[in-house]
Amino acid sequence: MRLALYEPDIPQNTGTMLRLAAVLGIGVDIIEPCGFLLDDRRLRRAGMDYLESVSIIRHNSWKTYEKQRVGTCSSRLLLLTTSGDIPYCDFAYESGDTIMVGSESAGVPDMVHNAVDARLRIPMAQSVRSLNVAVAAAMALGEAMRQTGGYDRLDMEKER
Repeated sequence: MRLALYEPDIPQNTGTMLRLAAVLGIGVDIIEPCGFLLDDRRLRRAGMDYLESVSIIRHNSWKTYEKQRVGTCSSRLLLLTTSGDIPYCDFAYESGDTIMVGSESAGVPDMVHNAVDARLRIPMAQSVRSLNVAVAAAMALGEAMRQTGGYDRLDMEKER
């Protein structure tokens, strides 16, 4: 299981998602450009000392990410989007899936929407636009981990 961040532009959200990934023992792909420097103090403050525990792969662009992903793995790419057609809790996750979130200000462009294997949405009240991207990532990763036995893996590692 992996988390992909498409052109993130708020360092505090990125730091929070990196901390989440460290706690869950999953890797993160950061698809640049970012709207901040990766050594931003706000990112470090949100990620705390967990940043050293997360496996991060940086990609210069969507094109380089897609090329690397296709060349090295066959995992599915799942996009969290308010325009998704499948509720995230109704989706059948697999342990090799990558869950992607878009940038806070712009989401992802059509070329990314068209390249993913599934577009997932979090059901929300009609009077609101969206969730914070870090909260959305946590909800989807939590469900994916539950379905795939990821929490059992973490418990086994803890017992060692």
